[in-house]
Amino acid sequence: MDPTQFGMMDKRTKAVFIIHLAATMFMVGVIWFVQIVHYPLFGAVGDTSFAAYSEAHSRLTTFVVAPPMIAELATAILLFFFRPPGISASVLWLGLGLVGVVWLSTAFLQVPRHAALELGFDGGAHEFLVASNWVRTVAWSLRGGLSLWMAAKILH
Repeated sequence: MDPTQFGMMDKRTKAVFIIHLAATMFMVGVIWFVQIVHYPLFGAVGDTSFAAYSEAHSRLTTFVVAPPMIAELATAILLFFFRPPGISASVLWLGLGLVGVVWLSTAFLQVPRHAALELGFDGGAHEFLVASNWVRTVAWSLRGGLSLWMAAKILH
């Protein structure tokens, strides 16, 4: 018999946790790329083509980030019903709270700036987008660390 806690977990709990870990770590990578490379380069697009670029960016980015964000949220909730051994409810609440920070920041800070930028380049909206995106970058980084900690604890 496998002596690790992961080996003793039922298949549903394993599946939920693996999907959760994969979605979270994918988004950690995406958010750091966006924060360090992508958003700062918005200013180099140029005024004449910026509105079309910004609209295409928002539309195409949604296809990349919506599925893992939804999977991350769903599995953060499902982990309360399929809790891995050794993981406390307080750790799960912390993780879900960080998901909430990401979603609220996206809805109330980043999406309105993207809407403004779709009308054309606005230096103030761009600066606010880059600065406010640190909220998501930090929250997802903390989620990534928390998810890796849970994996280490489960696999011990």
